[in-house]
Amino acid sequence: MKNTSLIAIIFLMTATPALSSDLVHEFKNPSFSGQGWSQHVLSLEQLEFNRRQDIQDEIEAEQARIERELENSTLSKFIRNVESRIYATLSKQMVDNMFAACEDPTGAACPTSGTTEIEGSEISWSKDVVTGEITLEVVESDGSRTTISIPGAGEFSF
Repeated sequence: MKNTSLIAIIFLMTATPALSSDLVHEFKNPSFSGQGWSQHVLSLEQLEFNRRQDIQDEIEAEQARIERELENSTLSKFIRNVESRIYATLSKQMVDNMFAACEDPTGAACPTSGTTEIEGSEISWSKDVVTGEITLEVVESDGSRTTISIPGAGEFSF
């Protein structure tokens, strides 16, 4: 009995009164509660925008990679090299004609002008026989002009 009365005394001393309140249900999702709705919508919109932007960036990076591969193919390198050599040969021939010495023993006249068209651009040159000044003019396919004047042989020396 002693034990049961001791247990009953301890139980009564440690017992606390029961408290309660009304059970109120609140939604955590702002779509239902209305609290923070605009922030919620903005967050969702930002996430969607970032995802679309990431996808677009990935597509552009892949396109750039494919273009680089095509530009660095063996055939592309070969074509660029051939084009470079052709343009170098054409420009050498034009320069040789522009600066040709007019001391031809056969009596043939030296050229004093020339014109060529390369990929829609017209390149022409003319030489003043008195001063020796050479004028080079490039007319692009869009109509823009570039003019270069090269002084005659007596105007400068090395």
